[in-house]
Amino acid sequence: MFEPNEEIITDLVAKARLSIPGLALTSEAIKVQRHNPNCIMALTRKSKFDPAAPAGEGFIAILPLNSIGMELLRLNALEATKPNVKFLARPGERPKGIYLWAIFAPGSGAAGMALLMRKLASEQYAGLDIYTRPVTPEGRNFLQVLGFAEDTEIGHAPDLWVFRRRQKTPLYDTYMPNSGKKDIGVTVARTFDDLMRVAAIRNSVYIGEQECPYDEEYDGNDLAAVHLLAYIGDEPVGCMRLRFFADFAKFERVAVRKEFRKSRAAIKLIQAGLKFCQKKGYRRVIGHAQTRLTTFWTRFGFRPMEDRKHFIFSDYDYVEMIADLEPDPDAVILGADPYLTIRPEGRWHIPGILENSASRAATQPSTAKKR
Repeated sequence: MFEPNEEIITDLVAKARLSIPGLALTSEAIKVQRHNPNCIMALTRKSKFDPAAPAGEGFIAILPLNSIGMELLRLNALEATKPNVKFLARPGERPKGIYLWAIFAPGSGAAGMALLMRKLASEQYAGLDIYTRPVTPEGRNFLQVLGFAEDTEIGHAPDLWVFRRRQKTPLYDTYMPNSGKKDIGVTVARTFDDLMRVAAIRNSVYIGEQECPYDEEYDGNDLAAVHLLAYIGDEPVGCMRLRFFADFAKFERVAVRKEFRKSRAAIKLIQAGLKFCQKKGYRRVIGHAQTRLTTFWTRFGFRPMEDRKHFIFSDYDYVEMIADLEPDPDAVILGADPYLTIRPEGRWHIPGILENSASRAATQPSTAKKR
C-alpha cells in the first residue's frame, strides 16, 4: 500500500469506474487527496512493486470525517460523490469517524484491507468506527466477510453499514481532564503530582479525621503499589491503593474526602479497582475493612474470610474480606501481545508510544571494535 500521485489516481479511478457504479469523478478524488494525502492509498502486489516507478493495481479510499462531517453522515446529508473538504479532517488531525469511500481491489488485492486496518490501528485513528454504503452485491458480501453490519443506530441514514471499533472505556480510565463536566472519573496515578493528590486526600481522611500517626499511614508500600484517583470534574476527591501478590490482589487505603462522601466516588473507586484486577488476570481480591464498614463491602461481592479473627491496627478494628472475580477473557496474561504489555498501566486499551515507535527501522548494532 502506498500513497499514489495524481497520475496513478487518474488511472485507477478510470479502471474502477467499470465495476463501481456511481463512483465519484476523478477531479473529486484528486481534490480530496490534495486536502489530505491519507485519503487514497494505492495497492499493488509486493512482487510487482517498484519504488522508483510505482504502479497501482487497486486502491482504497477513505473520508476521515470531522465533527461536522459525522453529523452530516448521521443526517444522511453527506454528499459522498462530491465531498466538501471542509468536512474532512486535515493531515495529522484525529477524525471523529471514518467513511470507507471506495474499495477497488481486484483479485488478491482484497488482502490490502489488512494493510488499511493496520494503518487505522495507529493512535490517530484507533477506536474510530468505519462507515460505508455497499453499491454492488459483491460489495455487500465483501463487507460482511470483513465484519461490517447494517447500522441500526443511525435512523436518518438508510443503507449505512458500520464496522464498530470503539472500545468501551474501562472504569479505571474514565477521568477526562478539562471536560467541563462534573462527572465522576477514575484514573491511575501516573505522575508525581498525582501522588501528591493521593497524599492530600489520605492526609485529610486518615491523619486529619482518624488521627492516624504519619509513620503508620505512610508504611513504606506506596511506591510498590498502584494508586487509583477519583475525580468529580477536575477536583480530586478519593483514592485507593492496590497491591499485587502471587495469586491475589489487595485493596488498601480507600479514602474519600468528607465533603464528597454523599457522591458515588467510593463506589466508582471500588468498581474500578475490581475491573483493574480482573484485567491483570486476578481471580481473588482481599481487603482489610473496618468492622463498621463490612456491610458496605458486601455490596461488591466481598465476604468475611472464614476462620480469620478480627485484628487491630492504627486504633481501629478490622476484618479480612475476600471477593472472587470472574475471569476476564481479555486479561493481560502470559502470552499476551508484547505491545500490550508495554503500554502504560491502566491504558491497555489504547496503543502506546512504544508500539508507535515500531514504525522506525531497528537500530543495527555497531560493528566497530572496542578499544
